[in-house]
Amino acid sequence: MSTQSDNRFQAIISHAKEYGFVFQSSEIYDGLSAVYDYGPYGCELKKNIRDYWWKSMTQMHENIVGVDAAIFMHPTTWKASGHVDNFSDPMIDNKDSKKRYRVDHLLEAYADQLEEKGEAEKAKTILATMDALLAKEDYAGLKQLIIDNNIKCSISGTCNWTDIRQFNLMFDTKLGSVTDEADTIYLRPETAQGIFVNFLNVQKTARMKIPFGIAQTGKAFRNEIVARQFIFRMREFEQMEMQFFVRPGTEGDWYKFWKEERLKWHLSLGIPAEKYRYHDHVKLAHYAKEACDIEFEFPMGFKEVEGIHSRSDFDLSQHQLYSKKKQQYFDADVDPTTGKPYGNYVPYVIETSIGLDRMCLLVMSNAYDEETINKEDGTTDSRVVMHIPEKIAPVKLAILPLTKKDGLPELARELMDACKGSFRCFYEEKDAIGKRYRRQDAIGTPFCVTIDHQTKEDGTVTIRYRDSMQQERVHMSKLKSIVLEAIS
Repeated sequence: MSTQSDNRFQAIISHAKEYGFVFQSSEIYDGLSAVYDYGPYGCELKKNIRDYWWKSMTQMHENIVGVDAAIFMHPTTWKASGHVDNFSDPMIDNKDSKKRYRVDHLLEAYADQLEEKGEAEKAKTILATMDALLAKEDYAGLKQLIIDNNIKCSISGTCNWTDIRQFNLMFDTKLGSVTDEADTIYLRPETAQGIFVNFLNVQKTARMKIPFGIAQTGKAFRNEIVARQFIFRMREFEQMEMQFFVRPGTEGDWYKFWKEERLKWHLSLGIPAEKYRYHDHVKLAHYAKEACDIEFEFPMGFKEVEGIHSRSDFDLSQHQLYSKKKQQYFDADVDPTTGKPYGNYVPYVIETSIGLDRMCLLVMSNAYDEETINKEDGTTDSRVVMHIPEKIAPVKLAILPLTKKDGLPELARELMDACKGSFRCFYEEKDAIGKRYRRQDAIGTPFCVTIDHQTKEDGTVTIRYRDSMQQERVHMSKLKSIVLEAIS
């Protein structure tokens, strides 16, 4: 990460805390590493993104329904899914600092340093070698790659490394009243399995016909050793996932459809297309047919924000094997090649999985701006503004009476009561109007309205637009429809 990018990232983190978007968890006790709390504006932003995703999935697609599965699941679920045996990352410890690193992150950080020095080809070669060694699970080779390139611990500055070993990322706990007799269960590391184990329940009760999807949002937990980059990688996070069940043989077309459809969703927020790119996976999971990431250009470079995966019939087949209960669908449609119904089969799955916390960071990273303003008298001013898309902004309208007297607060309250049932509003009387505008700019409020003495005479108010800072007089009765049109 360049110094300029790092400074911007740190400015976003500071702004997120100062203006009530994100706080360090348990901060009064010096915090808990890689765990964060969302403040008043952060939780509104998060809710708005979640609602926008949910509507796009379950309301705009007639063949997608929702589910809300429990965080705790029967432990055999995670045996069937492969998480008990395979959900681990290769880690390496520095013997002097005792700091533990994820091997791929250590090598990627070194490659970033090489690129900054202008050694892009060497960086590319190291990453290609790393991918090949990871694919073969050649941990001795990976350690040798680290030693050959003299990669040092950032704390101790030494190359005194342990052997590489696997570290399981699932949190476990006990279910039962007496610890010795209790069963070990896991905090779910992903939300997808809650969808798969409910496949037939949902299909039958919602009367769904293939192809159809099941959507879910919810918390997941991973014991990330190298959790970093603010809310980009956390130990407790929220996912928005949709599993789309299809007839075997059609998965290729549906994979392409959802790959394009999901990027359209991101662009529908008005975020520039050049900030996004696809990254097709070279190393595929053993059950995957195709996989790609939608990456966004964060201040720390292009990083994954959403994954689209063609998962074949692996998940349902595994649960069928372990539960001894059939996970099949009877397809009455006629196969044109045989003239007979397709009959019973285990559906294939196309998955779309997006990190809600990463999406919050994406929106804040794209929105944050420090602007210089040229004033009419020839002087300059500055402001920090969050250009958050209107439809997901935490507060849609700020209502600001010019003074606390002369009946202006009463008129402002009338407007507040008329609008607050339709969208989130904010009311404030304190401080000069310029200061109040700046505070609303900093939390991303797209519209501010000032009630002044002219309002008493003709019912008009001044509406100010966040992005352009332009102001105009409109009748108070039109204000609600102006905001609703912008956020619809």
